[in-house]
Amino acid sequence: MNVVLIYVIIALFAAVLILNLYFRLKVFKQYRNLVRNEVQFKTRDIFSTETMEREVYPKYPEHEESIRKFVRYIRFSIRMAIILIVLITVFAALLMFTQ
Repeated sequence: MNVVLIYVIIALFAAVLILNLYFRLKVFKQYRNLVRNEVQFKTRDIFSTETMEREVYPKYPEHEESIRKFVRYIRFSIRMAIILIVLITVFAALLMFTQ
């Protein structure tokens, strides 16, 4: 049982690393595009759909698709990282308390 939990924890940790690299590439691609076109918005706006709809998208209508992709990749990356970290913590706790 302990060996299985160790392998699960290692696999989840590897998944976090791979996910991080994959989304980092996707996010940086969109980020470069936005910087090249001088699109600016605040970091806190990324987490507020209402603010993005009200202030950012109308300001840069020609780059709306790039902004939406950037925001979607950032949000998904954060969500997946949180889920994987919670799973790693749960399995590590199980490993600690089952010995």
